[in-house]
Parts: sequence; structure tokens; C-alpha cells
Amino acid sequence: MSEGIESIFKPFLKPKKAYEGGKGIPENTTQKIYKLSSNENPLGQSPKATEALLEAAKNVHIYPDQTDIRLRKALVEDFKGELTVDHFICGNSGSEIIDMILRAFITEGDEIIYSNPSFLPYSVFSRWYGATPIDIPFKAPHYDLDVEGILNAITSKTKIIFLTSPNNPTGTYIPKAVMDDFLARIPKNIVIVFDEVYRHFATANDYVSGLPYVHEGHNIIAINSFSKTYGLAGLRVGYCYTTKTIAQYLRQIHKPFLLPYTATQAAIGALKDTGFVTDTVNTVIAGRTYLEKEFKMLGIRYWPTQANFFLIDPPLPEFEFTEFLMEHSVMVRPVSQFGAKGKVRITIGNQEANKALVKALQKIKPRT
Repeated sequence: MSEGIESIFKPFLKPKKAYEGGKGIPENTTQKIYKLSSNENPLGQSPKATEALLEAAKNVHIYPDQTDIRLRKALVEDFKGELTVDHFICGNSGSEIIDMILRAFITEGDEIIYSNPSFLPYSVFSRWYGATPIDIPFKAPHYDLDVEGILNAITSKTKIIFLTSPNNPTGTYIPKAVMDDFLARIPKNIVIVFDEVYRHFATANDYVSGLPYVHEGHNIIAINSFSKTYGLAGLRVGYCYTTKTIAQYLRQIHKPFLLPYTATQAAIGALKDTGFVTDTVNTVIAGRTYLEKEFKMLGIRYWPTQANFFLIDPPLPEFEFTEFLMEHSVMVRPVSQFGAKGKVRITIGNQEANKALVKALQKIKPRT
């Protein structure tokens, strides 16, 4: 008797706990909910992106662009000519770009290195291709990158190292001196995936993006998204930039007609709306300052952040805390799934949402 269909399933694709995104606002609710759980733009979306999207909607009966070249040209302009169209690759969200990189570089039995707490797809997606994820956790208590731990974990099977700055869910970043030292000690046949989707919110003097390292020829791929700063989370547009050599290689698996016409037009419109970007960043930084002050007054432990969210140690058990805030119309996200056991991530909202959060926090009775 022949074996069942499961006998030909790839062992690393057998059912297991999948990545779960943040929850949406409950349906049929009559109360106003302040969604501070998914790091979305506090101002909504770029008006220029909306205008471009509505115009594009008139032509959805036509196939989209076969390639991403128009969006890449817009990105060249956004980067003020510091990169060329040959440095960029666009896709359906930063997550799609991560998946593309793994498909291009990983074969069964390879290893990737990442650091928890982190964005779950780094490890989940890598298992889809038969890789073994090696977790080198951030160092307590400040979530500093364990450079020596990562270097010691490198083997002949290591193909990719994931770095994130600012990091989700901690909000911490990798200082330039640390990046310089780290990249100088990495073997030349390893790819560094540098997730910088929150880079617009970083204000630290020693924060660094992936740009100078691409110019220097390092094997680094910098991941970006239109979901945060530009407010296009619902359209799923992302991109990366890297060396021309790596970009040319990745382009071999870039699917034709990958980006919807509507998404492409909205993204190009968003890149032109520099005023909206400035307003978004200013709103986040002002909210960051306000919430830091309030957290201190309330005695809530938090980690200094360079992103548009805070990681906190809640005054109640994480799920009890989340439910309590939801009862007061504020959605936040527990992040044990990200590797931050017992912690909660709170998105910085507009001032109305931030004040609603503080008002709810003031009603929590301290632990006895």
C-alpha cells in the first residue's frame, strides 16, 4: 500500500504555530477604540498617497507595471541620488522582501542568526526553507546586541544574520561604532539583513542606517517599508537597497507584475509628500517625550526607544494588563511571542490617543 500524501510533505513545513499579526479593532463595536497595538501611523496616511490611490483605482482593469522600475526611480529621488535604480528592489511589504532574500540564499540545512526579542518572521520564514534559526538573545537589561555571541555562533552553515535598528519590539538601536566593529569582523560570504523600517523615527546622534555600508560594499541588505512613516500599511509595499551585485542576483526571482498598480501609485505619491513625513516624525517624537514623562510619573518601567512604540514592563500580568486597557478603549500588544516574556508593546499615537492611554493607566491599582 502506498503511503499517504503526508509522506511527501517537507518535514520543516509540517504544521506548527504560525506567526500571528496584531489584532484588528473588534467588529460591531460602538465605542471608540484607540489602536496602539500595531505601530501604525498616528496621522493616518499621506494625502498625496490617497489622491494617487483614488486616481489609480480608475484603472484596475489593466495589468500593473511588469517591473518595479517606476517605484525604484522614485526611491532614487527620495534618497537624493545617493543610490541608483540598480540598488533597489521593491515588493509587497518588508516581510515579502525578507521572504525573497531567504528564497534566494537559503537551502535546507543552512543556518540563520537572529536576536530575540525580535520580529517573528525572521525565524518563522527561515524555517519554510529548511534553515535552522540560531537565537543569540540581546543582552539584559538594556537589550544590547551580543556581538561576541553572534560571532561565536557563526559556522560554515551560516548564510544570513538578521540585525534590526531600531528593533521591534524593544525600540533599541545599534550604535554606529558597534555596527562598524561588527561588520569588520563578519566573513565575506554572509549576508547581513538590516531591518530599518523604523529609521525615520531614530534621533540618536550615533544612529546609522544601512546606506554608508552599502556604499562601502558590505554584503548588507537594508529592509524598508511604507507601512509606518507613510501610513500605507493596508497596501503592503516595501523595498530594500543593497549592493548592485546582490540586487542583480535577487532580481532573478522578482516576479513580474508583483506590485499592484494601486500600491505603486500610492507609494510614489507618498514619497512626494515630504510634509506628511515631517509631520509624522514630529508627532511621534512629541508623543515619545510626553509618554516618557507620564510613564515616569506613574512608575511604569519602559525602555528608551528610537521607534514609534515603547516596550514596557506592565504593572499587571501582560494579558490581564492588555484586557484592562481594552476595557478602557485602548489596544496594546503583549509580546511574549516576540521573545519578550511578560512585556507589552505600546504604539505612540496622536495626542488624543496618548492621553487616553495615560488616563487608563492612571486607573490601574498597583500590585500589592
